[in-house]
Amino acid sequence: MDEDLNSLAERYALKRNIKLGERLGFGIHGTVFAVQDNTKPGFFAVKFHLEKRPFELESRVYQRLREEQTTRILGFNVPQLLRIDEEFRAIEMTIVRSPFLLDFADARLDEAPDFSEDVLRQWEEEKAEMFGEKWPEVTRILAALEAFGVHLLDINPRNVSFPEETQ
Repeated sequence: MDEDLNSLAERYALKRNIKLGERLGFGIHGTVFAVQDNTKPGFFAVKFHLEKRPFELESRVYQRLREEQTTRILGFNVPQLLRIDEEFRAIEMTIVRSPFLLDFADARLDEAPDFSEDVLRQWEEEKAEMFGEKWPEVTRILAALEAFGVHLLDINPRNVSFPEETQ
């Protein structure tokens, strides 16, 4: 899996004349690299997806957030969409600092997940335990996202970074 994504990233870097930097994150849907454009100063991030469906879901969410000119949600920074490349299943975005909210590969746009009450209760219990005293703030973030039609399922401490003073 890593080899496939690394190869994809290297081919993409050649095509776009960019330089891959450190790996910023990875998960079941893909890998995120810091990237430097050889013609401009500074860095941005590129997420390479293993599969088409999560790529399409995440692309649609970032497009929606861009349309809504959303850079922050309840004080949490959200990466800004820079470019989408369907051939490489790549999403270019800004790099954000904490506090942040990221990773929309499991999100649903304009359709709430069709969970049974039992499944939803179990999901909420698991997430509440995971976030502890921060869970009420996480539920406010989820509600704010839902106002944009974004239903985020993969909510975990790697995807929601709280301000330093509340950790």
